[in-house]
Amino acid sequence: MITRRDFLAATAATGALLAGTGSSVRHAAAQGRITQDQLLAFEPLGNVTLVHVTDIHGQLVPMHFREPSVNIGVGAAKGKVPHLTGEAFSKAFGLIPGSPDAFALTYDDFATLARTYGRMGGLDRVATLVKAIRAEGGDRMLLLDGGDTWTNSWTSLQTKGQDMVDAMNLLAPDAMTGHWEFTLGEARVKEIVDKLAFPFLAQNIRDSEFEDKVFEASKIFEKGGVKIAVIGQALPFTPIANPRWMIPKWTFGIRERELREEVEAVRAKGADLVVLLSHNGFDLDAKLATQVAGIDVILTGHTHDAIPAVTKVGTTLLVASGSNGKFVSRLDLDVQGKSIKSYRYRLIPVFADAIKPDAEMAAHIAKVRAPHEKELHRVLGRTDTLLYRRGNFDGTLDNVICDAILTERDAEIALSPGIRWGTSILPGDPITFEDITNGTAMTYPACYRMTMRGDRLKDVLEDVADNIFHPDPYYQQGGDMVRTGGLGYTIDVTKRAGGRISDLKMLKTGAAIEPAKEYVVAGWASVNQGTEGPPIWDVVARHIESKKTVSTKALDSIKLIGAD
Repeated sequence: MITRRDFLAATAATGALLAGTGSSVRHAAAQGRITQDQLLAFEPLGNVTLVHVTDIHGQLVPMHFREPSVNIGVGAAKGKVPHLTGEAFSKAFGLIPGSPDAFALTYDDFATLARTYGRMGGLDRVATLVKAIRAEGGDRMLLLDGGDTWTNSWTSLQTKGQDMVDAMNLLAPDAMTGHWEFTLGEARVKEIVDKLAFPFLAQNIRDSEFEDKVFEASKIFEKGGVKIAVIGQALPFTPIANPRWMIPKWTFGIRERELREEVEAVRAKGADLVVLLSHNGFDLDAKLATQVAGIDVILTGHTHDAIPAVTKVGTTLLVASGSNGKFVSRLDLDVQGKSIKSYRYRLIPVFADAIKPDAEMAAHIAKVRAPHEKELHRVLGRTDTLLYRRGNFDGTLDNVICDAILTERDAEIALSPGIRWGTSILPGDPITFEDITNGTAMTYPACYRMTMRGDRLKDVLEDVADNIFHPDPYYQQGGDMVRTGGLGYTIDVTKRAGGRISDLKMLKTGAAIEPAKEYVVAGWASVNQGTEGPPIWDVVARHIESKKTVSTKALDSIKLIGAD
């Protein structure tokens, strides 16, 4: 097992030189010290290598992506990984301020360090790392994709996910599961899966009429002389978090009993190692590990947590590999007598400037982007401030989206979903159409305008809050709090459902929201079929083009109670 001391020694190798130096010195040090060989450096252990990527969200090329400044844990998860950010996160994992790892894993000094270390991710860089590990490991490596892969970029939207499907076929994972994939609709998902070069696993999806399994539940691989059973777990809450009408014939759910039966079945078939390839989210998976015996490893996704060490729950190892192509996880296992005797782990940051792009993947990316390059690079304006998406309650990019909705749709209140994907844009940089679509590209983008009573507005906020802050992870659907424009409120995360939100008020006038009064509300990503309105990316693009320069900051309109 890798100890905390081992981990600190590994991270210090890249961080020590950079600590306490000025920006220009750090820049020179970064160019000289972060190398592809260094990123791949790893002392192999045992007889199995698991490589994990997840939550790529259609991102083919390198990008900036800032980790959250606010990530609140409730119940048993309060104050624990993954609900640590910034300085607390760095302290927990021994990260040195200003180091490459601190930049990759925290929000601290993000804009400055982004100029130093550059963009991260890019599937051609991921391919280079994966191929190198595969070449080293021979027949012992298993590559697994945790889902949220095919959608949420402009090219994936235009190709109905085909650009990402073809890219992943080149990357050649052994299996995948899904979530946002289902927003392509039942017919398109089945069309892709039927032609996919590897299995799409989801034990928890059933036909709504006959309760038959829609996809394979599991598959057994033999690697390094070890029989490895991989069980897929798609997001249990897909028909709630996303439009039900897109997947009308399928039912989801955690299906704990069925999962237990699947574990027992693969063990009966001779599995030496059981891996859950999950899109449940970290906290849900941590609870699941205590409820379902026999799972050796959970490769978790959905909540976008990037954790540079394995989290152990009982005898189960949890691995969280971040999002947007920023990281590749490598977990080496020594499996003997149907149990893990020891393990070694590394969360590999994908520093784009340090990694030679894989030629085959780079050629594919260039080909699929070529018809869209002009539109992708269209400059809409500039930003004076850092624009980012992540955080439980607001992100500055979300503030721009809400401002655009208020202005362009002539609304009193704006609502924007708390989704966690989307590029970060550095101060002084141009804002391109690709930047905006990276944060808005989905198959139900209509920006609606309607009237809503004050009491209904409170109910909406309460429902979303319960999805995030319910103390039982089995009732947490993930995502961040719905973003609001023109509206302020107080939230107590320790309260029960229906009692968390209070003191709703209009920001412009300070007037309290009246329960029986109608307000003009506009928003997007409604799960209701037939929602009408212009696509959100056009609304935001028009707003930025009219303003030319965007300047925003984190909001102080939400008062938080009950969190550290």
